[in-house]
Amino acid sequence: MKIILLILLVIFLSLAQAKENVDVRKIYGKIQYVDAFADYKVEVVKHFADLKVKEVKYFPDSVGKWQIVDTFPDFKIQKVKAFGDFKISFVDVFPDVP
Repeated sequence: MKIILLILLVIFLSLAQAKENVDVRKIYGKIQYVDAFADYKVEVVKHFADLKVKEVKYFPDSVGKWQIVDTFPDFKIQKVKAFGDFKISFVDVFPDVP
């Protein structure tokens, strides 16, 4: 029983550590929303986001600015309900890392 708990703890800690390794400051530019084979899975939330995102039509050249495209993306993003790599919230002004 103790071995099973130890294994579960190790798995949980490795998953938690994997989420912390994503540097959300580098995720900007041309973004394509996909249903599979994503670079990152994100949860869309209203509060306590890791990244505030503003969808722009032109010049996605700084933190939190995403230009949504259908081809040639910089990153492929899949929106999920739970267990995403990080959390985002959509804003109209001041995209950035909170």
